[in-house]
Amino acid sequence: MDKPYSQACENNKAAILAVIREIFSEPTTVWEIGSGTGQHACYFASELSHLIWQPTDVIANLPGINAWRDEAQLANLSEPLALDVTRPIWPCDGVDAVFTANTLHIMNWQNVEILFERFQTYLNPSATVCIYGPFNYNGKYTSDSNANFDQWLKSRDPLSGIRDFEAVMALAEHTGLRLLKDNAMPANNRLLVLQKSANTFA
Repeated sequence: MDKPYSQACENNKAAILAVIREIFSEPTTVWEIGSGTGQHACYFASELSHLIWQPTDVIANLPGINAWRDEAQLANLSEPLALDVTRPIWPCDGVDAVFTANTLHIMNWQNVEILFERFQTYLNPSATVCIYGPFNYNGKYTSDSNANFDQWLKSRDPLSGIRDFEAVMALAEHTGLRLLKDNAMPANNRLLVLQKSANTFA
C-alpha cells in the first residue's frame, strides 16, 4: 500500500527529537499513543536506538503505520498495536514512558479525561509522559494561527479543539502526574513533560 504522509510530522520531528532525546535518555520502551501515519515512530526509533518504540493507534491506522515500519526495517521499532484509549483494557501490564503528539485536540474532552484515567491505571511509578501539541493558556489562544486552527478543528468536529493547559494539568494532578517542564516548540506548539509520582500506585 502507499504510505500515508503528514507534512506536519516532517515539520516538527527534529524539534521534538531535540527534547525527547534528553527525556528518554535511558533504555526503555516508549509507548506512542496515536501514532497516526507512523512517520514519528520510524524517525524517533531510527534516531534513538537505545529505545524500543511501540506504536499504537486505532485499528484503521495500523496498515499505514506498518507500511512505514516495513520500509524502515528497524529492530527497535515494534509492530503497532491496536489501542482505543477509551477501552478499559489496554494491551499491556504497565508503561514506563509515553509519547503522544497532536492527539488531545482531536479527541473529545470526555476521551481526554478517560485517557488520563487510563494513565492512572497503566503508568508505572516514575513513568514519564511527553505530550506535544497546541494549548491555550488562561483561556486564551497563544497566536492567531492557533485560533484559526481551533476554528478549523471545530468545523470538522464540534467536540474537538485546542485544550486549556490548566484543565489538562488538573487531570494530570488527579492522575498523580506532575509537570517537569513546559517546552516552547515551533509553530506555537508545546511539549509537556510529566512524571508520575514514585509513590503513586494504581
